[in-house]
Amino acid sequence: MSQPVSPLDAGLRGRCPACGEGRLFDGFLSIRPRCPACRADLSGQDSGDGPVAFIVLLVGCIVVFGALFAELAWAWPVWLHMLVWLPLTVLLVLAIMRPAKALLIALQYRHRRDDFQQGN
Repeated sequence: MSQPVSPLDAGLRGRCPACGEGRLFDGFLSIRPRCPACRADLSGQDSGDGPVAFIVLLVGCIVVFGALFAELAWAWPVWLHMLVWLPLTVLLVLAIMRPAKALLIALQYRHRRDDFQQGN
């Protein structure tokens, strides 16, 4: 019997939740219909809005606390806040979106494996 794949490892690396080897994504956020390594059916996988909810909370905390600190410590003008925090927000969201989606799918696979076999 093979060692079970760690959802954290597979998710953060963007790998198949069944084997941990094949790539999960076909594009930036599109899930492959089948794993190229183990041929597991991934066509019915949908993480929904789960990753977005976590990202909004995480990035929101980082940006809001950073902006508040900068305002209280240095009294930045509004244009400087916009110049710093808007691009940082976009970069953080884009950097976290893929691993968060892959992690949620890997966790779903680990805890709802029967649903994966049906493709829904």
